[in-house]
Amino acid sequence: MANSLRAVQSRINSTKSTAQITKAMYMVSQSKVKKAEKTYKSYIDFMQRIASMVKELLENDSIDIHPLLKPREVKKTAYFIITSDRGLAGSYNSGLFKAFDEKIKECHKSNDEFTTAAVGKQGFAYLKRKNYPLEQKNPTFIRDDVMFVDIVPLAKKFIDDYLAGEIDKLVIVYNHYINSLTQEVRFEELLPISKVEGIKTSIDYVYETGIEKTLNIILPMYVEDIIYGIILDAKTAEHSARMNSMKNATDNAEEVIGKLELLYNRARQAVVTNELIDIIGGANAIGGDK
Repeated sequence: MANSLRAVQSRINSTKSTAQITKAMYMVSQSKVKKAEKTYKSYIDFMQRIASMVKELLENDSIDIHPLLKPREVKKTAYFIITSDRGLAGSYNSGLFKAFDEKIKECHKSNDEFTTAAVGKQGFAYLKRKNYPLEQKNPTFIRDDVMFVDIVPLAKKFIDDYLAGEIDKLVIVYNHYINSLTQEVRFEELLPISKVEGIKTSIDYVYETGIEKTLNIILPMYVEDIIYGIILDAKTAEHSARMNSMKNATDNAEEVIGKLELLYNRARQAVVTNELIDIIGGANAIGGDK
């Protein structure tokens, strides 16, 4: 019985240590969610201004259709998947992988019809494990404080591939942050640019290099900015998913601790009761001999 009590006490101590770790991780993720959400919302304002400028350009009747705007027969699709570098985020990655697998089975008959790339170590490992065609040899890591420079190489590669006719459509796959409890997997088509949602302004722009040359500079930048904004969105969803996962882990650990402590107290009470019975039995036996 003593060995059993020590085993239960050992489990209580180890579970308490786990609960302390998950609680600390929950608090860290909670702080990161607030910071990431603030950054993302600030970037939305910036994107609206960029979109307004692009919309103003596209409404000019004197320009020819830019290659990034021109739809064509889709022979090859590129998928850009946004995932996390680390785990412990609940279904953040697994839900996205499941949705992506279903999309591939539904839309493509062979691997020749699409190509992929991933931001995040988890996504890179998943695509490699599934033997999907990859546009990268090494994973692209994304730090918690997302930097624009991190995503520029892949974004430029896809834009160049589209302009060269090597891909006919670019789709970005990510977890969209709705609130601290909810996120959803989205498939957003970036190329060709089909619509620009911007606020109509009364600003009269002067294009010193000409409208068409300005478009050649602005449109690739616009696509890169959208990708960056989506990564900010996905990073907010990632921190939120990890926060909820750590909260659930902490709650489960505390529930286990409560059950173990109840078991320990009952076992200890049984030991004390047995010892009292032995003492009383011994006293009665001595008294009976007299």
